[in-house]
Amino acid sequence: MSDSPQQSRTTSTAPARFVATHSVLTLDARHPYVAKSLIDAQEMHRTVMSGFKGWVDNGSPDARAQMGVLSTWTVDLKAAALVLVVQSRVTADWAHVPKGALRDTPQLITVDRTFRTGDTVGFRAVVNPTYSRPRTGPDGEPVRGKRVAHTTQAGIRKWCTHHFGHGETPGRVGAITDPDALSVRSLPLASSADPDRAVRIARAEVRGTLTVADPGVFVTALSDGVGRGRAYGCGLVLTR
Repeated sequence: MSDSPQQSRTTSTAPARFVATHSVLTLDARHPYVAKSLIDAQEMHRTVMSGFKGWVDNGSPDARAQMGVLSTWTVDLKAAALVLVVQSRVTADWAHVPKGALRDTPQLITVDRTFRTGDTVGFRAVVNPTYSRPRTGPDGEPVRGKRVAHTTQAGIRKWCTHHFGHGETPGRVGAITDPDALSVRSLPLASSADPDRAVRIARAEVRGTLTVADPGVFVTALSDGVGRGRAYGCGLVLTR
């Protein structure tokens, strides 16, 4: 999976429209249906995708991408509440979720917003901040680098500079921010011991403001997500 939409070489200033559906589910973290998703990234992925049965052929390898499904979640351990936000290009159906697992009726919100060059928006994103560590082969020649996670605040901010831009240089999302002004917080790994597909996804929460430099690229980033780990709750950029 590629990191994120590449910014076009020629910046476009034409307005761009973003349309999507947001599902907001408030769940009881103590319910077995929810607890499994909290401790296993593959279960969380299945929970998210369970809202979109029938839209694409069973077994389609790029079903998530076809439907534009991205997600993010937060948990309040004191209140035992999990809030799951799912973005998609198609309408989700959550009727199958056990009633005991829901704290409230799922909310379905249509997002329809036009972005213009110079617009400033607040944002929150959970990202998988990784980089390619250079390697050499037995002959001393460079080989494909190993993908590893940034584990320091400085490293995560470097990742943000590349993706969210800095100064007058737009990032890969077609926007500009001040990396030093971002709020950055490391989060627990999203992991799974599933023997068929074990995963370990490093995560960080980023909050701040973005100034739109290329509306088309920005809307593509909102639609498709940013960075890696998009199947496991990373990459969704929420704006306000």
